Amino acid sequence: MLRQAHALLATLLAVSSLLAGCDMLGIESAEKTAAARDADGKAIGAACRHAARAIEDCYAIYRKADRAAVFAGWRDMNDYMRENKIEPVAPQLAAQAAPAPATATAAAPAAVAKPAATETH
Repeated sequence: MLRQAHALLATLLAVSSLLAGCDMLGIESAEKTAAARDADGKAIGAACRHAARAIEDCYAIYRKADRAAVFAGWRDMNDYMRENKIEPVAPQLAAQAAPAPATATAAAPAAVAKPAATETH
């Protein structure tokens, strides 16, 4: 009887160590993957709202993200920003990508502005 209990305990330990090893090998369950996608989508939506991006722009930029999760994150951040009177932060990446207008006008000669002709009837 004691021998059977030890064999059962050894079998349970072996099985539990094998199952625990799946996480160490990087094998994720479907639930864990779905939870990660949901969390990523919410983070993307919250970041888009904080950067004053429209939800449609956010969908267009992050096509692979789950739309429902992105919207949930955007809405949660919108509520949080309203409650705490937080102003959106303008995205800096778009400003850096565009060429600086000062260098373009410095190289070109200044155009003389003509006054608009007024019509009298």
